Amino acid sequence: FPQNGTKKFWDFMRTHDSVSILIFNTSRQCFVVVKQFRPAVYMCEVGRCHPQVFQNQGKESSSHLEDPLPAVVGVTYELCAGIVDKPDLSLEEIACAEVLEECGYHVPVTDLRRITSYKSGVGVAGSTQTLFYAEVTDEMRTGEGGGQPEEGELIEVVEIPLEDSMKFAYDETLPKTMGVIFSFMWFQNNITPKLPKK
Repeated sequence: FPQNGTKKFWDFMRTHDSVSILIFNTSRQCFVVVKQFRPAVYMCEVGRCHPQVFQNQGKESSSHLEDPLPAVVGVTYELCAGIVDKPDLSLEEIACAEVLEECGYHVPVTDLRRITSYKSGVGVAGSTQTLFYAEVTDEMRTGEGGGQPEEGELIEVVEIPLEDSMKFAYDETLPKTMGVIFSFMWFQNNITPKLPKK
């Protein structure tokens, strides 16, 4: 495409739009997030620690690490989320299904609050993600969560106490998505002031 008189080339991936859900358990005053292995995060860490792995890209010989990094370097903390790939379902219905599959909570569609939508992966994808907020109680938990193993999902459900949430958000030793940080800040600005004082 032309830009300011210069012909430019750009690689991009066409991906699904998605939903993400900030889940707050009012019974225990904690956020419910998920933890999972992300191959792209892992490979970026490999590239940082062992740049030679990518030096022979496209050549017949491939690089193999004698001492590979532990899988944990590819694990990230994220909001419960999922792709929008069911045209017969609303965004809210897809979000509720993801909360049940990944975290084990049954949330009625009417209990969801839409926060906002934004572009994600703008350098390579540019898809739209819609962020929702859901309050849950211990009584609403009907399963263990963990995703759908038949689809290759291996998800750990993690609870972040409200009082530790901003420390968690800014702790760079705990890899997380921007969605976690943004949604925790949104909660502090919009929900925390309305919570009962201790």
